Amino acid sequence: MGSTLACTLTRTGSRRHRIAVIDGPNMSNLGSRSKKVYGSINSLDDLKAFVTSAGRDLGVEVETFSSNHMGEILEYIHASAERIDGYIINPAGLTTMGEAVRHALEDTTKAVIEVHFANISGAPGTPRGLMSGKLISSFTHTATGMSMGLRQYSYIGALLGLVMALDDPSFLGDGLPELN
Repeated sequence: MGSTLACTLTRTGSRRHRIAVIDGPNMSNLGSRSKKVYGSINSLDDLKAFVTSAGRDLGVEVETFSSNHMGEILEYIHASAERIDGYIINPAGLTTMGEAVRHALEDTTKAVIEVHFANISGAPGTPRGLMSGKLISSFTHTATGMSMGLRQYSYIGALLGLVMALDDPSFLGDGLPELN
């Protein structure tokens, strides 16, 4: 016996936020990576189309960028900071050593959501865990939030959460009364 679940999400704001989605080193090889961890998505282009379409459905503009080179990612962040309202980043191959990228994102003062296909905190062999085991991300301690372990759906969770949060004027501390 099947059931149908209907869910309607209503944004509290109407601003057409501009969200940057950045994919780091090795994401260009997405279709050839472990199907257990990365699922059936065929390419980075498919992922970009998936996230961009979800953004349209939410009434926001998604700008995608990917590179296997840290310097190019840094240049993109520096050039985009004035036009972007928030960032979603899958640091991928930079997860444990991307301090320069993390620092550039922090300098934008924009909300940053770290995203991973895998559960980078999971033990080896656990569902969505990495075969190599747990990773300590250099991004997590300054990220606004994190979405991981849900394959490409991690991006949708990050996008939805970020957009709803940006619609909330008190989310980043603006509009809240000072505590004495």
